[in-house]
Amino acid sequence: MSIKTLTLPLALLSCLGAAFYAQADITIGVAGPFTGPNATYGAQYWKGATQAAADINAAGGIKGEKIVLVQGDDACEPKQAVAVANRLVDEEKVSAVVGHFCSSSTMPSSEVYDEAGVLTITPGSTNPQITERGMQNMFRMCGRDDQQGVVAANYILDVLKAKKVAVIHDKDTYGQGLADAMRAALEKRGVKEVLYEGLSRGEKDFNALVTKVGALKPDVVYFGGCHPEAGPLIRQMREQGVEAKFFSGDCVVTEELVTAAGGAQFTNGVLMTFGKDPRTIPAGKAVIEKFRTAGFEPEGYTLYAYASIQAIAAAYNAVGKDNEKASAWLKSNNVDTVMGPKAWDGKGDLKVSDYVVYQWDDKGKYHQL
Repeated sequence: MSIKTLTLPLALLSCLGAAFYAQADITIGVAGPFTGPNATYGAQYWKGATQAAADINAAGGIKGEKIVLVQGDDACEPKQAVAVANRLVDEEKVSAVVGHFCSSSTMPSSEVYDEAGVLTITPGSTNPQITERGMQNMFRMCGRDDQQGVVAANYILDVLKAKKVAVIHDKDTYGQGLADAMRAALEKRGVKEVLYEGLSRGEKDFNALVTKVGALKPDVVYFGGCHPEAGPLIRQMREQGVEAKFFSGDCVVTEELVTAAGGAQFTNGVLMTFGKDPRTIPAGKAVIEKFRTAGFEPEGYTLYAYASIQAIAAAYNAVGKDNEKASAWLKSNNVDTVMGPKAWDGKGDLKVSDYVVYQWDDKGKYHQL
């Protein structure tokens, strides 16, 4: 069987080349923990971002160009996050990034994106310093720990009427930062914690710490950290008879908390702060139904990632793929998203933060209070 060479006229080749050039893709990185103990949050990011890209592409893309997503797994490890950032910038040539998740990963990776002029929106990193460093292309689709911590502290004092609060953190940029923010809010109201202590990410045996907590008989144990450590900590508290209310933040917003704790009998009554449930916002109804029809419940940060892609698309549709102009546009315009209208200040923070308190029930589900 012979192979024939297809020869096309030069003029036609030139036209085809122009056509292909005009239809160039827009590459956006999605970075977060796709492996490791926090992989559930990476899965939420990916599900949200891929659905958003599919929906935007189906509607004509960005000025006729299609969004192509590239995944970057940082496993919530700072060094790996920097390697991911360098690959996305140098090899994948991304225009923008949705990520990272753990603040300890977002902090160093954002230095890489800033130097390269890459537009970056983190759906879930809440440490205040992320947007306090003067990076013009850095945004977030969530609130900050110094907002989340105040909501928790006020609830602990005003609703729970707690007198004795123990504060535990996971020594991580996010976890300790959140614990410190809540602790500072308590101190502003004249309350000093009875215990302030750290544990290490990856540990599972907290019985010695729980014994120390139990001896102090606190009304509330506040934990700054994520579900892989929160789950065993809750279980061991209950097994040792520590009845204090357990309160945490947005890194336990996954039903995997129940699994990590060993069952809903342990997580029943656990409190946490998170943004108002985006699944209840009318703007997202059609998108939410798509997820559910596909057998995926868009909990946690799924819709935050979806909205981040929408924000990038809105900016590029308005001013093109010039990230300096796109960033300036985002700081001057509202964007309609699956989570309702969003607007950013000059630092890249949301102008409106909507943290509220949730409680876990005996069925292993959480509900806004």
